[in-house]
Amino acid sequence: MTAEAVTEARAVPVPPARARRPLGSRLAEIAGGSVVRVVLILVGLFWLVPTIGLLLSSLRSPEDMSASGWWTVFTRPSQLTFGSYRKLLENGDITHSLLNTALITVPATVLVVVVGSLAGYAFAWMEFPGRDWWFLAVVGLLVVPVQVALIPIAELFGKIGLFGTIFGVILFHTGFGLPFAVFLLRNFFAEIPRELLEAARLDGAGELRLFARVVLPLGGPAIASLGIFQFLWVWNDMLVALVFTKSGTQPITVALQTQVRQFGNNVDVLAPGAFISMVIPLAVFFAFQRQFVSGVMAGAVK
Repeated sequence: MTAEAVTEARAVPVPPARARRPLGSRLAEIAGGSVVRVVLILVGLFWLVPTIGLLLSSLRSPEDMSASGWWTVFTRPSQLTFGSYRKLLENGDITHSLLNTALITVPATVLVVVVGSLAGYAFAWMEFPGRDWWFLAVVGLLVVPVQVALIPIAELFGKIGLFGTIFGVILFHTGFGLPFAVFLLRNFFAEIPRELLEAARLDGAGELRLFARVVLPLGGPAIASLGIFQFLWVWNDMLVALVFTKSGTQPITVALQTQVRQFGNNVDVLAPGAFISMVIPLAVFFAFQRQFVSGVMAGAVK
């Protein structure tokens, strides 16, 4: 072997032998991955137990629910019936409250997303007097508790004729949802490259066209995340609805509460009603899950 060959052989790095790795560390790595997966599966199943129990309870008759627990369905599947759902949907108060919930949640979500997007773009890329101070004022509103504003706003709505109306509840949810929306979207829009916006302006794009053609597509994940959060907050709200609604404008959360009889023994109404109230926001979340995860990851990377 020549001297050059010996030199090249010495220069080539030799990978460490796999056998040199301690057996204990390899077994710990294998066991660690398996244990983590098993623990995550168990946690997921444990988290789903209340939901599964509510679903199975809603599919049982009142007699079966009073006689045994919901887990007996696995040994006696003949207990399953849709009678409670038929009874619930024949209840005019419940069906009307579902409509009221949609009439409150959808406009409150759309208004927060639209106004929050416009305000977030203005605070991020438009120049106007006192911009930073106005933004600090909006951020300061995040610390105002909802409970503090209930009585003053209720008195104000009573004087102007909005108390007890669906429009008044929409205004309340919109007002308290906007500070977080502006704060979230302003920070997200501010990360858009300035060169991209300047190139669009050089092409003759105005502010509205720039917002619609450039900012909105890039901010889609953050806007979807905000829409999901706002929809869930408004749909599941009970405190504001208890204060600002009347018998004809109550959402599903208040309607279910008013259906509780003495000692709460009407599980045949509460179980299917609660499950229907829970399924709709879950469907919305899973429908926009990809956009939600994209928005969370984009915020984490930035």
